[in-house]
Amino acid sequence: MSPRVKLWSCLLAALVLAQIAVSLSMSQGATLTVTSDLIQSALLLVATGAFLPNTLPSRSPVPRPRVFWILMSGSMLLWLAYQAMWNYFEVVKRQEVPEPFGGDVVLFLHLVPMMAALAVLPHLRHDERDARIRILDLSLLIIWWVFLYVYVVIPWQAVQVDPAVYGNNFNLVYLTEKLVLLASLAILAYTAQGGWRHLYGQLLGATALYASSSYVANWAIEHHRYYSGSLYDIPLTMSIAWMAAVAVFASCWDLAQSKPSEPILGIRISRLGMLAIFSLPGFALRALLQPGVPAPVRKFRITLTLLTTVVMGAMVFFRQTLLGKELTRLLETSRRSFEDLQTLQAQLIQSEKLASLGQLVGGAAHEINNPLTAMLGYSDILVESGLPPQERRLADRIAEQVRRTKTLVANLLTFARETPARMTPVDVNSVLRTAMRLIAPQLEGQHTTLHLVLGSSLPPVVADSNQLLHVCLHLAGQIAGPLHSDAHPGLYVQTRQDNHFVLLDFRSNSASSEPYQLLGTSEGGNKPSTLSLSACCRIVEEHGGRILARGSRGGYAAFRLELPVAAKTSTGSSPSPVNPTRTAVRS
Repeated sequence: MSPRVKLWSCLLAALVLAQIAVSLSMSQGATLTVTSDLIQSALLLVATGAFLPNTLPSRSPVPRPRVFWILMSGSMLLWLAYQAMWNYFEVVKRQEVPEPFGGDVVLFLHLVPMMAALAVLPHLRHDERDARIRILDLSLLIIWWVFLYVYVVIPWQAVQVDPAVYGNNFNLVYLTEKLVLLASLAILAYTAQGGWRHLYGQLLGATALYASSSYVANWAIEHHRYYSGSLYDIPLTMSIAWMAAVAVFASCWDLAQSKPSEPILGIRISRLGMLAIFSLPGFALRALLQPGVPAPVRKFRITLTLLTTVVMGAMVFFRQTLLGKELTRLLETSRRSFEDLQTLQAQLIQSEKLASLGQLVGGAAHEINNPLTAMLGYSDILVESGLPPQERRLADRIAEQVRRTKTLVANLLTFARETPARMTPVDVNSVLRTAMRLIAPQLEGQHTTLHLVLGSSLPPVVADSNQLLHVCLHLAGQIAGPLHSDAHPGLYVQTRQDNHFVLLDFRSNSASSEPYQLLGTSEGGNKPSTLSLSACCRIVEEHGGRILARGSRGGYAAFRLELPVAAKTSTGSSPSPVNPTRTAVRS
């Protein structure tokens, strides 16, 4: 327990003990009245001070809990204001509080922010509903409670003064308000979890003690047994201290939002607001048909009901407008999500086709490799069989073309083979030569010129050669694919070293000089345009490198592949990538 909690706890306990002491030791009179009022004022002031720190962002960084504590603090401030009005008559003017008392409306209203705080549902995670709609729902409920008080109580205070009817109506409305508050706390204490469940339970206990003590005090007033500072004030004082203790010990409880948002609760609050509006015609009908009500009271109630209907109707109209905009936004989001899903489905189908094609290529390569081996053997026999020079040269050409074809088939088999990644030192230039031999037939078919510039003495990189081959083939294919429409198509491939990185550049002869943009699946990278390109980015990121691109998602004109060089180790352990930090994107 922190020193702050101990200090506030001792202060609350001292004030409660002081109230008990004066109620038991002092007799009825002006001294007891003043002393008791001052103690209760000090207790409410301390309670308000206990709630206010919880409204700070450092205590409540999440919006919902902060709104909850702000409304709870507002409730305590209204309670303190009511006590100040009471003290004005009993302490300053030294006279009885008039009946009916105009400050009773503040006593009634001090529970309304508390009910609004519970309707915020601070124990739930933030949902995607428009906050303005929730505020309007809460405003409808608050206006309805104010309307209820003015409809039932105020006519007998301001229109047709009748203290007896005023007192009965006020007690009835105030009791209804407290019962609704207790029911709301009971539901939340049952449905919440963790620290919030404990907080709701403590508030339920404090509110139940306050409601029961108020009921007993009203009974004592009716039987002329109550006076300020009497024994009936002890439970009331204890309930205030208990409620203040909830705010003090809130920092000791785990109030992290432990439950996901429950839309059904928000819908129920909206339904309560709609029900409040639908109840207004019933109040107007009751004002017309209730017998024995004076005409001024009847006219006041009908006028009040009509004005409240207009105000709440305008709020509902505005709420429905906001709700319509929210629904339109959700429909647009759903449409875009459906289109993205269709695009992803098409990409997955294309990926499955490519995977099946790879399996087909692997099987066909095996079948082609057997006759090629026989052709190579026969050509070697022909070369060694003493043929004339001209025929021997033809046999040598046949053997050379067969060896070239066997190399191409071997590369296809290596590319199509599904093997686990083996991270070993790899010569980037060697992998790139293999990739260019594989893509050469495609380039020849579309009359594209290949310009291959390989850097000398490049350090090795730690990579899986098969995966790196796949990435190089795909990046070169992404550049070479759209080149068939150019007048003089050309694919430029270059390797070089830049500090602790080996760079592989793939670009067309028409590539612009705009800066490279980071491309990748991790946070901070632009989203790749295709599923296969996304797979390449993921492979490169697993190798400690990254892919940069020029162009847009509609088409890329250049790629840059950056791979960290292998770290030199003095022991016999496997080398690992250096993985230096790269903060800037080079052009």
